[in-house]
Amino acid sequence: MEISFTNPQFLWFFLALPTLILLHFISIRYTRAQALKFANFPAIEKITGQKLISKNYLLLILRLVTFSIIILAISGPVLWYTGRSSNFDFVMAIDASGSMASNDYDPNRLEAAKLAAKIFVDNAPKDSEIGIMSFSGITFLKQFPSNNFERVKASIDDIKVEYVGGTAIGSVIIDASTVLTTGNKARRILLLTDGQNNVGPDVKDAIDYANDKHIIIDTVGIATKEGGSMPGLTSVTILDEDSLKNISAATGGSYIRVQNETDLGEAFQRLAISSEQKLSEDLTVPSLLAAFVLLFLEWGLLNTKFRTLP
Repeated sequence: MEISFTNPQFLWFFLALPTLILLHFISIRYTRAQALKFANFPAIEKITGQKLISKNYLLLILRLVTFSIIILAISGPVLWYTGRSSNFDFVMAIDASGSMASNDYDPNRLEAAKLAAKIFVDNAPKDSEIGIMSFSGITFLKQFPSNNFERVKASIDDIKVEYVGGTAIGSVIIDASTVLTTGNKARRILLLTDGQNNVGPDVKDAIDYANDKHIIIDTVGIATKEGGSMPGLTSVTILDEDSLKNISAATGGSYIRVQNETDLGEAFQRLAISSEQKLSEDLTVPSLLAAFVLLFLEWGLLNTKFRTLP
């Protein structure tokens, strides 16, 4: 559980609180000077049962708390916590680098990943929005998050092997996180890949960026234990499991390793109904209500118990 701010620049107003304290004591000093015009303080205090000149420490504390809450409110406080929800958006990031043409799935890794991705879409909550990205050495936004699932599946079908050197996992995590920040629901990235990051931003920086946006990343390893070879080549490409496990663990997601096409489809069915999400609650309105309550309380005290000259 943590709190973030949508307008953190307003937190600088906290630097004005010492000025508020100073003005409070200057006001008391001025009031005391004015009150010296009364000749018989002890007699008046005996009749009224209270001091004519009070330092009003309780009012000062109330005033500081009230201003602090107002500053927090205009800064846009958002409470983030982990809970269960069926209301969330996704971006599926599908590896389309050359190694995804390897033949350890039938007919190859990319086609198996695309089939699994469409199974996921068919099982996703109907009010969710799903975006599609593919990546190799660079990233490609195939479909902005949408609840038109037929269009989403058509964009999955359009993914082809991109012979652009490298596998930019860091880039696709950052780009997918940026796309997801436009929504208000819980957010999740499904990363399907068989390789390791070897071009673009460092994965650790990308993880930090996703965590900053409170996005969970589930990683799916698209490669069998034995590995596979690409058309026309005899070398075998295998999976970098450790990197994918680190990505999912660092963002609160899950890592899935599947051995065949059937396991892949079942894994995506489970992911589609997963309910553990990073949820948010806007605290702006509750903060403003609390500030108004304290303002009325201060007003009441100023006109009753803490009147300077009764």
